[in-house]
Amino acid sequence: MTFAELILGAVTVQRVGELVISRANTRKLLAGGAVEVAPRHYPLIITVHTAWLLSLWVFGRDQPVNVSSLVGYLVLQCLRFWIIWTLGSRWTTRIIVLPGLPLVAAGPYRFLSHPNYAVVASEIAVLPLVLGLPVLAVVFTILSATVLAIRIRAENRALAASRETSRVAHND
Repeated sequence: MTFAELILGAVTVQRVGELVISRANTRKLLAGGAVEVAPRHYPLIITVHTAWLLSLWVFGRDQPVNVSSLVGYLVLQCLRFWIIWTLGSRWTTRIIVLPGLPLVAAGPYRFLSHPNYAVVASEIAVLPLVLGLPVLAVVFTILSATVLAIRIRAENRALAASRETSRVAHND
């Protein structure tokens, strides 16, 4: 097993684990009265991320590892875990809104309104660079940015509507 395969194996296990956590959190949120917003773009997100990871396996498994890029990627993983920890049971890979709950303003959300998307965009670019694949970094950064633009617009609309509903309910 190469060092690149070890890294890709760890990333694959991490992503599958995150999908399991996301699915459990989504079920709990929906059971508690939350609603999913703008689900139509979700298959596009899954497709881009799956193609990214498969491409890394196909083209990167035998590549030498760039240690400085790997350190950058590991820092991004620390940020990812901080985000998931901060959101707790509200973290999911879908846009799920629970009316009446205030937005999370702790952890990395004190500094950015969408820290998870900043991390995702960075990961999409950095992991291919760990494996010396700059063309994959560019291609998937463009694809991911396109999908994230759709996603962020949809999430901002959902959060704004949720805040407005919450504000109106508190003023009645």
